[in-house]
Amino acid sequence: MGAAAVMAAALAFSAQAQDAARGAALAEARNCAQCHGPRGVSDTPIIPSLAGQQAEFTTLQLILFREGIRRVPAMVEPMRGMSDQQIEDLAAWFASLPSERRADRGPANPALMARGAEISAGRNCNACHLPTYAGRANIPRINHQREDFLEHTLAEYRDGARVGTDTNMNGLMNGLTDGDIRALAHFLAHQE
Repeated sequence: MGAAAVMAAALAFSAQAQDAARGAALAEARNCAQCHGPRGVSDTPIIPSLAGQQAEFTTLQLILFREGIRRVPAMVEPMRGMSDQQIEDLAAWFASLPSERRADRGPANPALMARGAEISAGRNCNACHLPTYAGRANIPRINHQREDFLEHTLAEYRDGARVGTDTNMNGLMNGLTDGDIRALAHFLAHQE
């Protein structure tokens, strides 16, 4: 299945509405909290927090995992046999949780914040992710996210190791150094 077909399937209206309560039960049955935290706030290095994440974005990512288009070994078993409805319910559950900054985030580094702000402005990150970096529809929330996850993900986009439904992020990360990506991740992780 091509990426465009996956996106169309992910964003199509389902016969039954998303149900966050069914998603909560599914998250418990699939033990999502083991990696993503009991309320969707990850304490696990390089594992994203999902609390408050855009439901359309989460739906799309879960379908990419299920179909083997986005390859993350830890997601193979949890996605096995998951229906479209279950995916939408799970996405609704995570979207319903309050997004919150990590308690152990640490203080902002002024030099990294300044460089990250410069890169974000130059790459127009807020055009898609919105000025608050809360995302919208199939564009992810990146505020309140784990800094190590952001750094890892941005490097994957730059290096062509991360796939999605388009190549916008790959192009935007092109030419950034590891130091630039570290600064951008630090800046984004410290957005409220």
